[in-house]
Amino acid sequence: MSSPNDRDGPRIFLVLLALIGFVALVGAVAQLEATARPRPGHPAVPIEPAVPPAAGGGDQAPSTPAPSTPAPSTPVAPERPAAMPELPGGGHKVFAGKRILVAYYGTAGTGSLGVLGEATPDRIVPRLRRAAAPFAAGGREVRPVFELIVTVAHATPTKSGTFSSGIAKAKVRRYIDAAHRHGALVVLDLQPGRADFLTVAKQWQWALEDPWVGLALDPEWRMGPNGVPGRRIGSVTAAEVNRVSGWLDRLTARNGLPEKVFMLHQFRRDMVRHIERVRDRPNLALVQHVDGFGTPGQKLATYRHVVRPKKFALGFKLFYDEDVPRMRPAQVLEIRPRVSFVSFQ
Repeated sequence: MSSPNDRDGPRIFLVLLALIGFVALVGAVAQLEATARPRPGHPAVPIEPAVPPAAGGGDQAPSTPAPSTPAPSTPVAPERPAAMPELPGGGHKVFAGKRILVAYYGTAGTGSLGVLGEATPDRIVPRLRRAAAPFAAGGREVRPVFELIVTVAHATPTKSGTFSSGIAKAKVRRYIDAAHRHGALVVLDLQPGRADFLTVAKQWQWALEDPWVGLALDPEWRMGPNGVPGRRIGSVTAAEVNRVSGWLDRLTARNGLPEKVFMLHQFRRDMVRHIERVRDRPNLALVQHVDGFGTPGQKLATYRHVVRPKKFALGFKLFYDEDVPRMRPAQVLEIRPRVSFVSFQ
């Protein structure tokens, strides 16, 4: 049997062990508080929360999060320029391929100035197509044209004092609308009287902004400050022609339009003074249109005397009443230098 001293020994040992553990715990807590307490003169640094481990576990250190930046805005695609409209029959060049233009000439509402005015725009189209059809020989593409006199010269004074006047805009609009229905071009013809061509041309800017509308200058009716239409044959200088063509060329480029017809009527050399100085324009198809009437021999003599084939595409007029006999389409197609624009008056 054990003695009391033997039973008290283990108890004392356990008490001593607990006391040692308590002292150690108090020292650890004091050390932790000393570490966490800010030192004098240094601000406290907040302890950031722990970053959870990457998916999949492991002991790897977490990556530093990227700084927050605003999401870039979606780039806006630059606006595409509108596609250039095509001419009737396709393309952007007036005389592309073997194309030949055939026009009816005149003004709205009367046949006194040409066949175009003998019927409404829609009703004149079948007649124009019949007249144009024979020019398709040899695989040519024929394109109908309304050659519309929009500024008409007068033998008596007009309200403007220019001895000329414009037809109603509504009438011009009807021809342009009909042209779009029937795949035809429109050429606005100017007889300015005492006005200059550029002043008159600008009055028709609204119509010339249409991609299928071109311009023709008729120097026979350009009188200067004192002339009277019909009493003499008018004329124009190359400088004035260039002012008009430059303005029309810029208008065409600015509006993204296809090439336009720019035509000069002529049957005498002195009608266009210094014609060799007429400038080419990148957005215009320059046409020299020979208007003489008479027998085939007379017409061909005038044509060959006047034309400048290195500078212009060439035009030729056929008169229903004044040409005796009137040349047939096959004869016109045989003319050299080659004819690219035919008008019937």
